[in-house]
Order: sequence, then C-alpha cells, then structure tokens
Amino acid sequence: MDILKTRSYSKINQYVISIVLISITTVICFFSVEFVGYQAVALILLLAVSLNAILFDIFPVLFSALLSALIWNFLFIPPIFTFQIDNIGDSLMFLMYFVIALINAVLTFKIKDFQQKAKEKENKEKSIKLYNTLLNSLSHELRTPISTIIGAIDTIKDKQTKLSDNNREELYSEIEIAGFRLNRQVKNLLNMSRLEAGFIQPKNDWCDLNELVFTAIKDEKDEPNNNKIEFTPNENLPLFKFDSGLVEQILQNIIHNALQHTPNNSTITVELNHRETHCIIQISDNGKGFPENEINLVFNKFYRLNNTATGGTGLGLSIVKGFTEAMNGTIQLENLSQGGAKFTIEIPAETSYVNNLKNE
Repeated sequence: MDILKTRSYSKINQYVISIVLISITTVICFFSVEFVGYQAVALILLLAVSLNAILFDIFPVLFSALLSALIWNFLFIPPIFTFQIDNIGDSLMFLMYFVIALINAVLTFKIKDFQQKAKEKENKEKSIKLYNTLLNSLSHELRTPISTIIGAIDTIKDKQTKLSDNNREELYSEIEIAGFRLNRQVKNLLNMSRLEAGFIQPKNDWCDLNELVFTAIKDEKDEPNNNKIEFTPNENLPLFKFDSGLVEQILQNIIHNALQHTPNNSTITVELNHRETHCIIQISDNGKGFPENEINLVFNKFYRLNNTATGGTGLGLSIVKGFTEAMNGTIQLENLSQGGAKFTIEIPAETSYVNNLKNE
C-alpha cells in the first residue's frame, strides 16, 4: 500500500505531520465540544493517534499520544486552560486516556509492523519460488546445448573416429544451433534484468519494418520442426521512427515462441500495417491456440502453459510485453475462430516516406 511509504519519511517530518494532525483534530474538537462533550473528544483524539500509528514509526506515535493527552487535559477537562483536574472521576478518566493512548499507539504500530514483515516474508518466498523456477528451467535449457557442443567437439577431436565430410558438417551445424540457443537464453536473461532494473530507454531512429521482419525470420531459419513462416512485405509502409533493436527482439521472441509451441508443419503468418500514429504488427498461426483460462497469464514472467512440451524459461513473452510497453505500445493476444492464435502489437511511432526523409 502506498500509505505505508510514509514510514520512509525522515523522523523530523514524521513528528511534524503528527503534530499537525493532532492540532487539526484539536481545533475541530474545540469548536464542537459543546455539542459532543469533552468525554467524546477523548475518543476523537484517540482516533487521530491511531491514524498516526498506522502511518509512522513508534516514537512519533508515542509523542502524539502524550501530546494528545496533555491537550485534552489543558483544553477540554474542566477547569480548562490549566493542567489542574478538580474531581477524582476526571483524574481517573485522564489517567485511563493516557494509558489507552499509549497502548493503542504501541499495539497499532506492532500490528502494522507484523503485517509488513509478513508481506516481506511472502514476497521473499515468491521471489525464491520464481528463481527456483528459473534455475530449474535454465538447468535444462543451458545444459542441453552445452552437452551438444561438448559432445560434437569431442567427436570431431577424437582422432580414432574417422568422419566423413558430411558427418563433420552435421556436427558443425549442431554446434551452431546449440550456440544460437545458448545465445537466445542469455539474451533473454539480460533483457529481463534490464526490464526489472528499469534500464530500458528506447533509442528511436528511422528504420524499415519490412527489413526487421526479414531479419527476425532469418534468425529462425534453422528451427527443426518444419514449420513455415509466411510474410509478404507491405510495400506501402512508411519508415517508422522507433527503437529497431527492441522491435526486432519482439518479433524474434513471438516468432520463436510460435515455432516452438505449434504442431509440426504449422504456418506462422506475419502481417504489417499502419495508421497515422502507430505501426501495427500481427503474428498469427494455425496451431491449437491458447486455453482461454490461461490467455491472461502468458505474459507473466516464468509462466509456461500447462500440458506443453518442456523447454524454454518462460521469459520470451514477458520480455515482448515489457519491450512493447517501454515504447508506450500495447500487445493483445486472442484465439482465432478457425484455430490458432494471433498477437497484435501497436507501437506509436513517427512516420515518414523515403522521399520525405531525403528532403529533411
């Protein structure tokens, strides 16, 4: 809760705000004491002390409890404008108020402190669970390509094994694919760290969105599941001014996710469009789509759909969402009526055509 951030105030500010709150309450009570009676004023002042206990540390709260007791005595208990109390009933009442105010301050503070520690413990447990999930995923995602690289290199270096040129080329190809896989995982981890640290600052420049799509498709050419990527360049697109590096990684992650999680021989289609202030990227497939009850979860960090093939750290779509929002864009996921799913990304961007740029 944002209200708990008041505890980050300096001690002086906490004391000042506590005094101001008690003072405002006192003024209101002073002009209404004839209607509510000085006994009811005690309850109102206790309420102000309780509010301070919710907001601030223990010592400013104890100070406000003491201050409120003295104010109640001086301004409201007859005879007023003195600290004298004439009858035993009011004396006992004052003593009880003072004790109750102190107990109220301490207990309220203790309750809030306990709740805050419980919340911190819960957040810590969630963080540990998330990082355990990440480590479990990485243990597979990193070990597999590393084992492939080591095994292929050992085979190539083994002088006892006579390799044909074709076999040697196959091993080199396995090393290359494993290297790309390792590079993807490391890149995703670094990107997630940048997002969590708030270091993403888009660097906008003019670029050709068609070319970015071709580059993203080229990087996925070695995927082994025989899926096909269809893309027809939109020759009517203007040039867009945005961070081409972020957009390229958005394209790569969505296309890679589609290739990994659709059946063999599926088709992934990329379409580009624009309107006055936005570029629009749509990536769809003819696979099985997403379970309706999980669509809102797929962009969560480390989230992987139930009953899907193992592999992946669950960071790709989370990074896609983070990069899109870093450029003030939006991303939407929906299932298609004929089967499959479609991602729609809209990114605000300045536009210009090549001829216009040459004249700038």
